[in-house]
Amino acid sequence: MKLNMFYESRESTDQFLRLGDVVEGYVSPSTKIIEPFLSFERKIYHKYHIDIEVPNYSVVLTPCCSIEDHMISLTPLIQLRSDFLRNKYYTEDFTRINRLITPKLAFPPDEWEKMSTDDKLEIESRESNYALYNIFVYAPNELFSPYELRRQEIKHYMIDFRNIQTLKCDLIKTKEQREKSGKEELPILKSKRLQLSDSIRKELREKLSYYFWRSNDVNTE
Repeated sequence: MKLNMFYESRESTDQFLRLGDVVEGYVSPSTKIIEPFLSFERKIYHKYHIDIEVPNYSVVLTPCCSIEDHMISLTPLIQLRSDFLRNKYYTEDFTRINRLITPKLAFPPDEWEKMSTDDKLEIESRESNYALYNIFVYAPNELFSPYELRRQEIKHYMIDFRNIQTLKCDLIKTKEQREKSGKEELPILKSKRLQLSDSIRKELREKLSYYFWRSNDVNTE
């Protein structure tokens, strides 16, 4: 894949938020509890922890046609996991994680060699599928800072479908509201840094759909 086809050029970028857009300037909360708050009696001790951070970049996971009530879904753009580097098929192009692959390719060579013949035959009999259901990888861009994993410089980033939050902002407008006012509010436009090409947005939409609609006996790891 040509990396320059992963994103739209600045001249082709739409002046509103779209599924898969890379944006900056949004907070990302993370909540941890000991157990559900089933009682609010004073004798019951509830312990919880809320982390608030502002990631360098986030990704919009609401389709543009579904943006309404001044609300969008976001997920932080994060670094790849180091274990991805064990798989040569991934390291040749990490965006392969985004697409259907033959089952054998999902296993690092050393792990594959340790399997029994029966296990190998069973895996090879399966149809092509997503190996990492919850992960979508973003190709390198001059916007992104490189980082090091296992002594290698990495420029790819990823999102995790398990980590999606809702954000509300009065400046976020529906298509009808934008048309009525003539344009999106300037701060929203300034927060948008990258837009996926149509083909890559289609890949994201298909994988995101599969993640939420897959049978419940499929593991995400």
